[in-house]
Amino acid sequence: MKIEKNKVVAVSYELRISENSEEIVDVAYDDDPLEFIFGSGMMLQKFEDNLEGLSKGDTFELKLSIDEGYGDRNEDFISEIPKEIFEQNGKIEDGLLDVGNIIPMQDENGNHFNGQVIESDNQMIKMDFNHPLAGEELYFSGKILNVRVATKQEMKHGHVHSHGHDH
Repeated sequence: MKIEKNKVVAVSYELRISENSEEIVDVAYDDDPLEFIFGSGMMLQKFEDNLEGLSKGDTFELKLSIDEGYGDRNEDFISEIPKEIFEQNGKIEDGLLDVGNIIPMQDENGNHFNGQVIESDNQMIKMDFNHPLAGEELYFSGKILNVRVATKQEMKHGHVHSHGHDH
């Protein structure tokens, strides 16, 4: 079965940010693959474009430019946030605001995103909301582990149901 719209795709891969680098910045193993519904908009478009038409057992190597990946870093995505925003019951969890921590956030419209603490003082927390791989070229190498038709329930929910996941 070939990869096309509305098929569930399972891939293992290694991701590097330099073509000849030994440093792996992300990985999905054969026993815990990345699974997604092809064409549902959940993956980088150019990543999907490169996998379209492949089948189980095929391997892939692809390079995504900065624009095809997560775009350039944007200084407008760095914000200072009042420290009290992070209080729960009048306290801030120990270590929560340590520099380097990634904190899940939500805006007033209910949108979820992650921010990384880059500075912390007594009043304000400086956070970077750029994707961690913004400004980087992406080098993927991997293998197609499985391709199957998405179930009606998966299509309705917009994501793959695997590993006993159900609603």
